[in-house]
Amino acid sequence: MKDLSVRTLIAAAALLFLTASAMAQAPQLDPGEKLEKLQFPAVTMQLKGWTKFGNSHVYTLPVHAGQHMKISFATKSKFAFLAIFDLSKPDDEAFFGTDEDGTSFETTVKENTTWLLRPYYSKVSPRRGLGAPFSILIEPLATAPQPPQKPAEPERPSLFPKAPAKPQ
Repeated sequence: MKDLSVRTLIAAAALLFLTASAMAQAPQLDPGEKLEKLQFPAVTMQLKGWTKFGNSHVYTLPVHAGQHMKISFATKSKFAFLAIFDLSKPDDEAFFGTDEDGTSFETTVKENTTWLLRPYYSKVSPRRGLGAPFSILIEPLATAPQPPQKPAEPERPSLFPKAPAKPQ
């Protein structure tokens, strides 16, 4: 009897763990939003769309550790923005947003995860119309840019020769 209750407890814990991890991967969509699943592109990918008041597309993009990429957002509207979320994180805060961080995001991915790209039209700004056209460019980059190396300090002329290295 005790063996059965232990098995039941283990099964319940496993089910809870699987449900929690599945919930972390399932994005919360606003009413009318359509989810489009992307694959990491081998060459530059361009997504075009319209931020229709709650009826736009949102995109999931699986990324792998070590991939270097750049995501750019372009729109003619000053009220349309892009937010990027990491679905493996439990919080619902965007780690990048064009409203505060600029129009492009370049990074080297640190861990395997799935990102949610959500273009949106600001609901709190005074504006005309219910949406705006946008374009998202996803560019895989060959390698991460190396920080510039400081050139070695050139030899200065000296009246005295350098001392030989001491043997150890």
